Amino acid sequence: MAETHTLDRPPTGGVSVHQSLVRLVRADITAFEVEAIVFYARPDLALGSGFGSAIARRGGGAIKQALDAIGQVAVTEAVVTTGGTLKAGRIVHAVGPAFQEPDLEKKLRQTVINALKRADAEQIRQIALPAMGAGFYGIPLAKCAEILVAAVKAYLSGDTGLREVIFCANDNREYLAFEAGLAALDGSPR
Repeated sequence: MAETHTLDRPPTGGVSVHQSLVRLVRADITAFEVEAIVFYARPDLALGSGFGSAIARRGGGAIKQALDAIGQVAVTEAVVTTGGTLKAGRIVHAVGPAFQEPDLEKKLRQTVINALKRADAEQIRQIALPAMGAGFYGIPLAKCAEILVAAVKAYLSGDTGLREVIFCANDNREYLAFEAGLAALDGSPR
C-alpha cells in the first residue's frame, strides 16, 4: 500500500497499543489508500460540503444511494457504507457532536468508540480517522486530538480485530496536534 503523504510530514513509525499499531500521516483522507475511512457525518447523513463533497465527487453515487437507504442516525452512532470508487473500500459515517453542544467531550469520545465498534463488526482491520469535528463543527483542534487519541488507545486496549488505526491529518496544523497526542501516548518526544 503506497503512502500518500504530501509536503514535509512523513508518516510516523507508529505506536503499539496492545495488538494494534497507531500511526499518523499527513494526507487527503478522501484519496488515502486504506481499508476504511471515518467520515464525521451529520445526523441526516447528507454529504454536504468540505470532505463530504469530496467523498461524493470522488466516491460516486453508490455512497449517496447507500446513505439514502439508511436515513437518519443519532449523534454518537455510526454506520458503514461502501467507499464507492474511493481508494478506501468502506466508509464509517460517524455522527458526532458540534462544538458547544452539551457533553461535547463525552459525545465525541463515544462517537469515536462507536465508529471503531462498527469497524470491528464489519471485520475491518485498518482504518483512517480525520480530525473528527475540528473543521466545520468547530471543536478546538487540541481538544479533538486529545479526545481521539485517548479514545483510540482505550478501545485498542481491549479485545478488537483492528490492527491499524491511522490518524490522517489534512494539514501541518492538524499533524502537529496529533503528533503531540501520540508522543504523550507512547511517552517519547517526536
